[in-house]
Amino acid sequence: MKLLSIAIPCYNSESYMSHCIESLLPGGDEVEIIIVNDGSTKDNTLQVARNFEAKYPGIIKVVDKPNGGHGSAVNYGLKNSTGLYFKVVDSDDWVDEKAYPKILETLRSFSGDENQIDMLLSNFIYDKQGAKHKKTVNFRKVLPVGQIFGWDSAKKFPVAKYILMHSIIYRTQVLKDINFELPEHCFYVDNLFAFIPFPSTKKIFYLDVDFYHYFIGRDDQSVNEKVMIKRIDQQLRVNYIMVQEFKKYEAAADQNPHLKDYMYSYLEGVTGVSSIMCILSKDKELYEKKDKLWQYIKENDLETYKKLKSRIYGVMHITTPFRNFVSRIVYRVSKKIFGFN
Repeated sequence: MKLLSIAIPCYNSESYMSHCIESLLPGGDEVEIIIVNDGSTKDNTLQVARNFEAKYPGIIKVVDKPNGGHGSAVNYGLKNSTGLYFKVVDSDDWVDEKAYPKILETLRSFSGDENQIDMLLSNFIYDKQGAKHKKTVNFRKVLPVGQIFGWDSAKKFPVAKYILMHSIIYRTQVLKDINFELPEHCFYVDNLFAFIPFPSTKKIFYLDVDFYHYFIGRDDQSVNEKVMIKRIDQQLRVNYIMVQEFKKYEAAADQNPHLKDYMYSYLEGVTGVSSIMCILSKDKELYEKKDKLWQYIKENDLETYKKLKSRIYGVMHITTPFRNFVSRIVYRVSKKIFGFN
């Protein structure tokens, strides 16, 4: 069994995927790199992947499949993984050469039957194109460092700080035990990857190293504001699923108040993003879709609805010219402060 399986979803990624793959090769024989070609048609993504597979047999595995979107590629990566632990690295991102050995050393220390962890967390860097100062997201003020812990030990997370996919390595069996599967033909499913499995993570370890470089800057990138508005139906689809999953966890007999608080905070953030993108569009049809989302939350989880409405995001829950104006101002200020998109 490999120590770590890393899935790389690729879709027309020829121009940048090599950098990603090369950053992962120093893991050697302990690491299984699964390149998932998600039906690329516009370039030589599959051929690039096959060339790497031929050069590094036993380390690189290529999965060629019809186009199904990012979630589908992650699903195929998981199904084809043989590693004890599982990570996703997007094809335009890469990992840090100094932090990588520390990650593997830590996973190696938790490879025995008696001491396996459910999730390893590390830091990630917003590698924004053209930015002089790269923002690093770490969790040293909210999570215990260098020790196994449970959600009871997590402190309250600051506003707009979440555990994103980039920080996560799961024990593979955790995902397989819950039959984890992401929706196909849908962007923004990374929010579900960093949400749905969390109730199943009981033993967590936070390694305070800057491991993952999250590239931001391509015009066609899914987090680009104009692209998000264009794909708002997919963002809303993810949002609805998160509402359902959060309600399910609220009803769980073994719910943890610390984890529940974190999951609520993340749901709040995603709902805020869905709402503001609809508002920024200045499209009446999208205003209606936003209002429909809020109505769904109200009808399915009244407690969460009331809580959301009482926060700053509550200004978005009803469409009026004044509320939309205030929402746009808040968004622009937040964007400047937190540096997202």
